[in-house]
Amino acid sequence: MRNRHWEMLSKEININIKPKANLTFARCLDMKLLDHIDSIAKIAEIAGKEFSIENALDKMEGEWESVLFNVLPYKSTETYILKSPDEASQLLDDHIVMTQSMSFSPYKKPFEDRMNTWENKLKMTQDVLEEWLTCQRSWLYLEPIFSSEDINRQLPVESKRYQTMDRMWRKIMKNANENREVISLCPDPRLLESLRKCNQLLDLVQKGLSEYLETKRGAFPRFYFLSDDELLEILSQTKDPTAVQPHLRKCFENIARLLFQEDLQITHMYSAEGEEVKLFFPIYPTGNVEDWLLEVEKSMKASVRDNIERSIWVYPNTQRTLWVLQWPGQVTIAGCQTFWTKEVSEALEAGDLSTRLFPQLSAQLSDLVALVRGKLSRMQRTVLSALIVIEVHAKDVAAKLIEENVMSENDFEWISQLRYYWARNDLYIRAVNAEFIYGYEYLGNSGRLVITPLTDRCYLTLTGALHLKFGGAPAGPAGTGKTETTKDLGKALAIQTVVFNCSDQLDFMAMGKFLKGLASSGAWACFDEFNRIDVEVLSVVAQQIATIQKAQQQRVDRFMFEGAEIPLVPSCAVFITMNPGYAGRTELPDNLKALFRPVAMMVPDYSMIAEISLYSFGFNEAKILAKKITTTFKLSSEQLSSQDHYDFGMRAVKTVISAAGNLKRENPTMNEELICLRAIRDVNVPKFLQDDLKLFNGIVSDLFPKIKEEPIEYGILEEAIRKCCTKDNLKDVEGFVTKCIQLYETTVVRHGLMLVGPAGSGKTKCYKVLAAAMTSLKGQPSVSGGNYEAVKYFILNPKSITMGQLYGEFDLLTHEWTDGILSSLIRVGAIASDTNKKWYVFDGPVDAVWIENMNTVLDDNKKLCLSSGEIIKLTEVMTMMFEVQDLAVASPATVSRCGMVYLEPSILGLRPFAECWLRKIPDIIKPFAEQLESLFSRFLEESISFVRRSVKEIIASTDSNLAMSLLKLLECFYEPFIPIEGIRKLPQEKIARLGELIEPWFMFALIWSVGATGDAQSRMAFSLWLREKMAKEQVSGWNGDFHS
Repeated sequence: MRNRHWEMLSKEININIKPKANLTFARCLDMKLLDHIDSIAKIAEIAGKEFSIENALDKMEGEWESVLFNVLPYKSTETYILKSPDEASQLLDDHIVMTQSMSFSPYKKPFEDRMNTWENKLKMTQDVLEEWLTCQRSWLYLEPIFSSEDINRQLPVESKRYQTMDRMWRKIMKNANENREVISLCPDPRLLESLRKCNQLLDLVQKGLSEYLETKRGAFPRFYFLSDDELLEILSQTKDPTAVQPHLRKCFENIARLLFQEDLQITHMYSAEGEEVKLFFPIYPTGNVEDWLLEVEKSMKASVRDNIERSIWVYPNTQRTLWVLQWPGQVTIAGCQTFWTKEVSEALEAGDLSTRLFPQLSAQLSDLVALVRGKLSRMQRTVLSALIVIEVHAKDVAAKLIEENVMSENDFEWISQLRYYWARNDLYIRAVNAEFIYGYEYLGNSGRLVITPLTDRCYLTLTGALHLKFGGAPAGPAGTGKTETTKDLGKALAIQTVVFNCSDQLDFMAMGKFLKGLASSGAWACFDEFNRIDVEVLSVVAQQIATIQKAQQQRVDRFMFEGAEIPLVPSCAVFITMNPGYAGRTELPDNLKALFRPVAMMVPDYSMIAEISLYSFGFNEAKILAKKITTTFKLSSEQLSSQDHYDFGMRAVKTVISAAGNLKRENPTMNEELICLRAIRDVNVPKFLQDDLKLFNGIVSDLFPKIKEEPIEYGILEEAIRKCCTKDNLKDVEGFVTKCIQLYETTVVRHGLMLVGPAGSGKTKCYKVLAAAMTSLKGQPSVSGGNYEAVKYFILNPKSITMGQLYGEFDLLTHEWTDGILSSLIRVGAIASDTNKKWYVFDGPVDAVWIENMNTVLDDNKKLCLSSGEIIKLTEVMTMMFEVQDLAVASPATVSRCGMVYLEPSILGLRPFAECWLRKIPDIIKPFAEQLESLFSRFLEESISFVRRSVKEIIASTDSNLAMSLLKLLECFYEPFIPIEGIRKLPQEKIARLGELIEPWFMFALIWSVGATGDAQSRMAFSLWLREKMAKEQVSGWNGDFHS
């Protein structure tokens, strides 16, 4: 009790009481204090309550003394940053709540001022911390941008503001570094004011920066397809025009790099495949980056147009087989299609289509195929493959016209085709009543799709939709070619087509930015898996697309989009593809459906696609072989067991065809049936279970009866794999080595693959051993052509982190982008210039949610689409590997995109575990190795098969797991017997009796590993079985019950 309480008491009972030495108990009785017991109790209670408030305040103040800021120096900026003060934030929240609850107490009167001061102190600290962290986040983002002279020069006002802020920031951080006590540093109104001012300046700078990027994008609309960071990277290096090279692929359909002369003049462009095209007019990269890139775009279009014009002039006077190799691939195809249109029209008029033109088309085609079989560079072969695909279709159309007995140019059979005309000094493409001008986007030397009747129908609907200024919406199951058909129509009209893989993290702002880019650059967008976006976002997107389509229908040059006026290039269009109903899909809102023409995509004609593709690779017997390949898949899908990881659809057929093409290129003289057989086996055998493999071999030997398949020599690769096994103390089991080789074969034909199999089947070791083997062979010629390269692998567990941490995410409050683990790994890999193979291994269960974002990575686009709108293109050396137990919850879209290698535990068996373990036993146990070996061989497999037969397990176990438990228990037994220098030495008589322990040890370990997984009844059964087995084998355990 404090003095104030004694005074209160004296007043209350009118007796003057002071706590002195002479206030004894007897004295209290004399003063008759007993009569006032209630008053005393009341005041004592008040004192107690007030004391607890005082204590709580003291305790809170005491707790803050030890809370310090963690201040770290930041890179080479000579200033500091705060490490996120989580502890302080947590404590603040707790203490503010406590102080507020105390302020409702009826006993607070004596401490009111102190409490108010304390609460204000805490609240101010909270405000300061909040402003501080916001300020730091923005500063970290802007610091590298404004440390570039170019940006400072181009943004003088923002740069001044940033420098003012930077000075304040450095001063604040210097103080924080000198005085790290949170509670003495933070509650300072001046500091709060400074930080608020910094944040206001930063907001202005951010706003200025965004407007600046917006003006740059306005000047060169293709910048809309880059993320802010990439754009800033280009803009901060304007002194070095070559800094644009890595980003060209994202701005143009297929310009991978430009050729800069010594005086920096730009003279040539190169496609990703390495095709060189001279620019129509050379460009000096002076002035702003966006201005000279606009010139590059103009020059690119002029070059393609000029090449097409010249090629069309010389076509009639040049031998065709020479002419097709003199021009860039795209020009060759456009020229051939123009002449084909002209020739067919003339033949229809003259009526000699069947007698004159059809034989001529057939002859032209056989000339090309003969050419493909000759000696050609890789580039020329690619041009011809694409051309043959188009020419086969041209011949088929002519055949159909003859069959339908078409006589007039205006017959629907003819006008429904894509027809090319050179008129009014431009190339025009007509389909029915629609006419499009050729886009002249440089496409490089890329392959073309086989045009089946389904593709024709799809083209017809899409061109009709474009003519009426609608979008197109192909929908259908996985692997029917929705995205590819859209892209191929883009190639046919030479328009830049940007494929974007939609995910549920996309918001309307990112979509708006993307659509702005389309409208102002005239590109096409194909939004893949569009129905994964949230419904709320979709309805906004519908408004945005409707605005663009309306402007197109009104044929205006500029229009208002989201509050800004932007130019409109009439060739732009939006396509969406959808996979019907499975996990993570939404139904489209009606206002969106109205903007798109639906196209139903069914399963295409596999054998036709296979035939034409094989034909374009130069196979003679294409028709028969195509039939055999498709029949193999058809029979397999009907006769083999149905597993989650089996897929016999279009993508599987395509992989076989590309494998066959590779083999044909490496061994032009090899028997064609053998090539196909090998391709079918290489692609399919790795994924089959043992039982299905027998059935599959039966199917294949029926279809290829006369072919004897010679085993392929894997020479140095197999040797290297075996060496790596020995080095890792693994046994090179035949089946395991075969799986490693199959994995190698799969990496050659697929850039996305899955290692499927239960735990303990050797999935991890399989890729690690192969990686080590390939690295040890670096530079030596490989089986599949080219050389072996070193392998680096990056392992991550996708399910242990959120989607945002994997792919990157926007902060909901600040709309600030944070990179994810995968996106940063891929970005580093994509710009690396070495030839090392990079494997990204996802070790964890696959489910439809996280892996769907990978769809565009795993198919032919090879692009990782982030929800920031950034698109990262994978390079040739990157492989995505998934290490999974099963694919029960993966969607068909994923399964069809990946190569599969299935590992069964039965390949390894259990012997290798025991053998490798015996190699490692310490010297003191070495003499008993043979005895242990015989125990393993007599008991291990039989006891496990008994468990599988008759034991009811409470938790499922795998055989390899039980074997490993047995070995670990044995290790525990002999551990105490290993002598350790200077610490443990064993007497001789103990060592002499070790032999007697081996059998009892083994039996104990066997019971508590293999026998221990069952329930009580099963344990009894196991005990009986083991006793009989021991009696039969004459092995002594020890006396006594196993359950004791």
